[in-house]
Amino acid sequence: MSANAAPKLSADAPVRPSGRVLVVGGAGYIGSHAVRCLERLGVDVVVLDNLSTGHREHVRGAFEQVDLADRAALARVFEQHRPAAVIHFAAKCYVGESVHKPADYYRENVGNTWNLLEAMRAAGCRDIVFSSTCATYGEPREVPIPDDHPQAPINPYGRTKLHMEHMMDDYATAYGMRYAALRYFNAAGASPDGDLGERHEPETHLVPLVLQVALGTRADIAVFGDDYPTPDGTCVRDYIHVDDLADAHVRALAWLQAGGARIACNLGTGSGYSVREVIECARRVTGRPIPTRIAPRRAGDPARLVSGGKIAFDVLGWKPRKAALDAIVRDAWAFHSAHAPH
Repeated sequence: MSANAAPKLSADAPVRPSGRVLVVGGAGYIGSHAVRCLERLGVDVVVLDNLSTGHREHVRGAFEQVDLADRAALARVFEQHRPAAVIHFAAKCYVGESVHKPADYYRENVGNTWNLLEAMRAAGCRDIVFSSTCATYGEPREVPIPDDHPQAPINPYGRTKLHMEHMMDDYATAYGMRYAALRYFNAAGASPDGDLGERHEPETHLVPLVLQVALGTRADIAVFGDDYPTPDGTCVRDYIHVDDLADAHVRALAWLQAGGARIACNLGTGSGYSVREVIECARRVTGRPIPTRIAPRRAGDPARLVSGGKIAFDVLGWKPRKAALDAIVRDAWAFHSAHAPH
């Protein structure tokens, strides 16, 4: 699954997708930022979300509260709104939960994506940008991880995302659909105006957890293992600003509409930060003490996950605008401090 011979997008030229775009999961963390990005460009957007984890207040325009399992409702949405393209964010996304509840993950990730693809096929809508993950790679054989790294996921979450990629590839081959599979590293940050940000229940991501400690709503932050083969003994991850992720989806859709057929690529900055470095950055940004405690390693946590992909830049003209960790944490702090419980 690689880029075809479609024209390459320039990093210096603005892009604007055409037609109405259906954003599935558009009330969630990354989806809501993508919706705002499209709206700023004047794109006609319809958000579809079942609100199981999304937030209705994040949606300002056209909204359909529909579950992808409801095939009749899904068909109605396509008949009523006739979208030219789809951006697909809706999925269950907790690694640990997927191990204990694989049936839920296969039903909601794989089964519901099949429902979406069938609704698209019936409506003649052929372009889809898909929210995938670096978890499809499993234990990395090399770091930084290239776009063509072998995919061997080690948990049901990663396996379901890989199944979703394979379905799209098969639909592209058989039915002429066109897709982009974007494999994220660690999404973080918030909109600069403090309006949109990360709100998960339960929260499992490091940046918001650290900021909850800074706000006093959490006593300390657990560091899961300090004996990894990394410079300070803690896990290293590639953190990417959520607005940069949103921009990548817009560019991927514009690329498909320019004649691209299928593409799969990493979305990361190429820089890795350890758990200790993230905590120290949060102390610097917030000016507050952040107590830590060492906890046992979590099963399946690789020592280093850093993107080495080049396709997103070479083909989509995409590059992170807020790659510095301080900028990511600063925007996240503005959001969390503004929305902290009083």
